[in-house]
Amino acid sequence: MTVATDIAIASPAHRNPWRVLLWLAPLTAFWIGLNYWLPALQASGVPSTATRLAIHIAIVLGLWLALERTGLTQRQRLGLWLAVVVPYTLWLAVIWSVAVNGVFRPGNNTPPLVPLAIFMPASWLVGLQVYRVLGGIFLVGWARGVIPGIFALPAGIGDVTTGLLALPVAYLLVSRNGDGVRPAIAWNIFGLLDFTIAIGIGLATAPGPLQVIVPSIPNTGVGLYPAVLIPAFAVPSSILLHVLSLRQLRRRRAA
Repeated sequence: MTVATDIAIASPAHRNPWRVLLWLAPLTAFWIGLNYWLPALQASGVPSTATRLAIHIAIVLGLWLALERTGLTQRQRLGLWLAVVVPYTLWLAVIWSVAVNGVFRPGNNTPPLVPLAIFMPASWLVGLQVYRVLGGIFLVGWARGVIPGIFALPAGIGDVTTGLLALPVAYLLVSRNGDGVRPAIAWNIFGLLDFTIAIGIGLATAPGPLQVIVPSIPNTGVGLYPAVLIPAFAVPSSILLHVLSLRQLRRRRAA
């Protein structure tokens, strides 16, 4: 089980998993509205920095809590935890450093590097992907006329939908035992399809040798810091989390 599902067990809210949307949806709408009315907020990089650090801390802490439930000795738990956390943290540090220095900035003479970062190796811990609602920033960019709708709408709507459904699906997985496996598998597939569509459209619309669609609004914002941390780090992390989640669900279904 993930840390998120452990929380769900301890909460009576899992009896009605959809009640979580009563507070999650308004918070998501508030966040999107705040970024729309205060564009300088996102441009400052503060929200992105806080988000990336919070997600990273949650994953490494969740991994330690999960290892404590195993039969491993303390030394074994520490060794395994470090084996995962150290490369994962170094990966974040490298991506962050090159993003700040504009390495992912789209150009006309070189292949876009953001898609290459998606396939970098990493270790991960499956966790609750509520943070996907923060992908609503793409919708903000579209509403402000800085990101083309052909990319922003499917990417933003897909991310927000995945994030909003994450908690209810986790609650279903805990409270309904085997009955929750099917919606969890469907949720994972939807999340992966969201990335497939967004990555494909992003490649086709970003300036460079791979561009085949030229939208009226240049799709260059995603390659700039701090927005670039989403495709360069958050996306591959989430893909890995989806893959591990599907692996666990397959084992659970076979048990």
